Amino acid sequence: MLLLILLAYLGGALTIVSPCILPVLPFVFSSASQPFRRSGLPLLIGMALTFALVASLAAVGGGWVVTANQYGRWLALALMAFFALALLFPHVSERLTQPLVSVGNRLSQTAQDGQGRPWAALLLGVATGLLWAPCAGPILGLVLTGAALQGANVGSTVLLLAYAAGAATSLGLALLAGGRVFSAMKRSLGAGEWVRRGLGVLMLGGVAAISLGWDTGVLAQVSTASTGSLEQSLVARLAGDKVPGAAGGDGAAPGGAMTGAVGGAMNGGAMNGGAMNGGAMSGAAMNGGAMTGGAMTGGAMTGAMQAKATQSLSLPDEGPAPALSGAVQWLNSPPLDMAQLRGKVVLVDFWTYSCINCLRALPYVKAWADKYRDQGLVVIGVHAPEFAFERDADNVKRAAAKLGLDYPIAVDNNYAIWRAFNNQYWPAHYFIDAQGRIRHHHFGEGEYDQSERVIQQLLREAGARDVSTQVADVRGQGAQLAPDMAEVGSPETYLGYARAERFASGRVTHDDPATYTAPDKLKLNQWGLAGHWIVEDEQARLDQSGGRIVYRFHARDLHLVLGPGADHKPVRFRVTVDGKAPGDAHGADVAADGSGTVTEQRLYQLLRQPGAVGDHTFAIEFLDPGVSAYAFTFG
Repeated sequence: MLLLILLAYLGGALTIVSPCILPVLPFVFSSASQPFRRSGLPLLIGMALTFALVASLAAVGGGWVVTANQYGRWLALALMAFFALALLFPHVSERLTQPLVSVGNRLSQTAQDGQGRPWAALLLGVATGLLWAPCAGPILGLVLTGAALQGANVGSTVLLLAYAAGAATSLGLALLAGGRVFSAMKRSLGAGEWVRRGLGVLMLGGVAAISLGWDTGVLAQVSTASTGSLEQSLVARLAGDKVPGAAGGDGAAPGGAMTGAVGGAMNGGAMNGGAMNGGAMSGAAMNGGAMTGGAMTGGAMTGAMQAKATQSLSLPDEGPAPALSGAVQWLNSPPLDMAQLRGKVVLVDFWTYSCINCLRALPYVKAWADKYRDQGLVVIGVHAPEFAFERDADNVKRAAAKLGLDYPIAVDNNYAIWRAFNNQYWPAHYFIDAQGRIRHHHFGEGEYDQSERVIQQLLREAGARDVSTQVADVRGQGAQLAPDMAEVGSPETYLGYARAERFASGRVTHDDPATYTAPDKLKLNQWGLAGHWIVEDEQARLDQSGGRIVYRFHARDLHLVLGPGADHKPVRFRVTVDGKAPGDAHGADVAADGSGTVTEQRLYQLLRQPGAVGDHTFAIEFLDPGVSAYAFTFG
C-alpha cells in the first residue's frame, strides 16, 4: 500500500510539467502576491480536496457523474471568469456584486484588492479543482481503476488524496518561487497594478482555453513536455505488475469496467496520456512485456524450466479461494460454489469475449479442460465485461458457442466474482487445489507450459493417477494465433473519448454530431476520423454513411471492435492498407479486395500481414451509417 501511495504522490507531482496544467496555472498564480499561508495554501488545499472528491465520485458513481461534472465544470468556469473580471475591472466587480449577499461582496472585494482571505482562497481552490481533472495521467488511471474495481473504501480515497497532494506540492513550490518573483517585480518596477491586471488577462485566457477544449485537445497534442513516459517509467520501475488496475487486454478496470464513466467524468482527460490505454495500460503504460493490450505478455517456459518440468513445482498456499456467488447467470452449468467443488482441481479463467489477449489464451484453456476433465480438473470461465454490449448474456452465450467453450461460464456482469478474487487483469488464471486453496496464478498471455504443469501437479496431489507429464501442443487459429510480441509496435487504442489518445483529427466533440477530417499524414500510432461521427465515452458512432477511420500502425495483425447500429442492420465496409486493397494481408473478417460487413458486436480481424512487419497506414470506410467502433488491438 505504501508503494502505491508513493506512486500516486509522484504521479501527481509530475502534473506540473503536463501541458493540461497550463490553463490552471493562472488561477494558482493569481495568489502569488498574497501571503502563502493565507492565500496560496488554502487555494491548493481546496483544489486538491475537490479533485480527490470528483475523482472518487468518478470511480464509484457511474455514468451520472459525467453529467454532474460537466455542470460543475461550467459553474467553475463562470466563477473563474468572475474572478478574472474582478482583477481586471474593479468597478465592474462592484456592480456585479451589488445583488449578492455580503459574503459574496467580501469575496469579490478580496479578489479585487489582492489581499486574500483563507476561506476565499479555499473557494477559489475548489473551483480550480473542478477544472484540474484533465491533468490525469497513467498513474491516476491505475488509481481510478483500482477504486472502480474495489468500490468506495478508505484505501482508494487515500491514493486519490496522495495524487492530489503530489500535484499540490509541485504547484505550491512553483507558487512560492512565483511569489518571490512577483514581489521583486513590484518593488523594482512598481508594477503591482499591471501584475494584477495581467493576472486577470491570464485567468480569462485560461477560462477561454478550457471552454474551447484546448486543455484536453490542442495542449495535449502540441506538448513537448508530456508526462506520460515519466509516469509510465515510474509504474514500470516501482510497481512492475503489481499496480492495481493495470489490466491488460481490452481494459483494465471493468468498464468495461468503467464503461468510460471515469474518463467521461474527468472530462475526457482522466485517462489522458496513456493511462488506461489498452484497457488499463495496454501497450502504453506497461507496454513491452509488462502488459500489452491486456496482460503481461510472456513466452513459453525456458529450456531450463522444461528440463525440470517433471520435478515438483514450488506452489505456495495463497489462501482460500473466494466464493463464486454473484453471477447474473451461468452458462453450460447450474451455479457452482467452492464447497461442492471440494476434491476437484479448479482453474478459474477471467475473460471477456472482445479481448484479443483473452481470445489468444482460450485455445490453451480449452485444451486443458478437455485433456484433464476425466482426471478431476474443472475449468470455470468468469466473463467480466468491458464494453456495455458484453453485458448482454445472449451475446456472451453466442460468443461462447462460436468459440467452442463447453465448460461452465459465470456471467459476472456486476464484477462480484472479480472483486472477490481481487482480480485486476484480463485474462487471469487462478489455480485452486482439491482443498479449495489458491496455489498459483498467472496474469495475461504466455507461460502456458508452466501453467499446465501446475495443473498436473495439483491433480497428482489430489490423488489422480497416470497424469500426463507432457504439455498440450496448442496452436490458435485466426485471431487466436499468438503473435511475436517483439514485433508489435502499436498499443491498444480506444475510440471513445473516455480513454482515447493520440487522436489526430482535432478537438473531439463529446456526445454530439460533428464533422471530422483525417490528416493527410499520420505519425506512428496516431489515428483519426473522417466524416460525420458522434463520439461517446466508449465508442465512436457513425452518423452518416461514408465515414472513415485511419490509423498508422506497426504490427502483423490489426483488429477493431465493431458493432452495427441500434437497428442491428449490417454495415458494409472497405479496408485499405497504404491506399490499396489488402490482398494477401486481409484478415479473417475481410476479403482480399478489402470488403467486409459488420453484423454483430465483437472483435473483427481486419488485417493479417504475411512477411516482415513494418509501419503501414490502415483505413476503413463504412458504406452504411450506424456502425459503432470501440477499440483497436494489435498482434
